Amino acid sequence: MKSVCVFCGSRSGANPAFVAAARATGVEIARRGMTLVYGGGHVGLMGTVADAALDVGGEVVGIIPQALVDRELAHAGLTELHVVRSMHERKAMMEQLSGGFIALPGGFGTLEEFCEIVTWAQLGIHGKPCGLLNVDGYYDTLIRFLDEMVETAFVNPAHRGMILVDAAASPLLDALAAYEPPDVVKWVTVRES
Repeated sequence: MKSVCVFCGSRSGANPAFVAAARATGVEIARRGMTLVYGGGHVGLMGTVADAALDVGGEVVGIIPQALVDRELAHAGLTELHVVRSMHERKAMMEQLSGGFIALPGGFGTLEEFCEIVTWAQLGIHGKPCGLLNVDGYYDTLIRFLDEMVETAFVNPAHRGMILVDAAASPLLDALAAYEPPDVVKWVTVRES
């Protein structure tokens, strides 16, 4: 895996552990010689993860819609910055440039980006690993909900297993590097008459 996309908040959040985890994630990605791909902003956890990777000599590729550039949210010091027309183009380019995906704490955008990339994996559009960095239990409720989706037969257990979880960046990156996608051909159950 040569590159990892990080989805995370454009805010820093209320818990200092979130900023520390973003910093550690950026450093660990760069230390492993991988390229960090992310949303291209200089604010919140996005700016923290990018700056941390850059500070230790890592390569950082940002992808940001023009509307956010117009609001002066783009990071000016990246290795590469791609300005696209829409959020849809942003996510498509993130998928193309990335060998795996990690969601750090964040809000609606982080959750939406992560769920879409997992859905693409479920549909077989890509076979890349997807992980949640569960900093200080931030994703505990979501993880319980994912398990409930399996219990209520809306998600195949093999597809639930595609979402890797750890509380620290290094073991999560190790899990992403060792990931093998499930061999599940039929993802929809058809009811027999």
